[in-house]
Amino acid sequence: MDIAYYVVGAAAALWIGFSGYSLFSKSEFVVEPLQTYGVPRSWWNPLALAKSAGALGLLVGFFVPPIGIAAAVGLILYFLGAVATTVRARSYRTTVFPVLYLVPAAATLALQLAR
Repeated sequence: MDIAYYVVGAAAALWIGFSGYSLFSKSEFVVEPLQTYGVPRSWWNPLALAKSAGALGLLVGFFVPPIGIAAAVGLILYFLGAVATTVRARSYRTTVFPVLYLVPAAATLALQLAR
């Protein structure tokens, strides 16, 4: 179980961290949907910071479990908000993308709690 936790947690942190970096660097594949959903530009850096901090928190959680739990819960809430944003924008075909980030964060939390 420990190996699965470390593998899933590291993969989730890298993937979510890349997403945060992509938003910081204003990559087109991240920025274009945010504009479509009506997310204000002033929110982009705080959202990128939240993703990046959550990813870092997952890694810190390997050594300080309460931080990993808090990071996973925060990321789950973040991506639930992202799902709600896509639904509110009636962009149903893109709803799967935040779910693809939500699932590894939730799996990391489940594996950490099962340890």
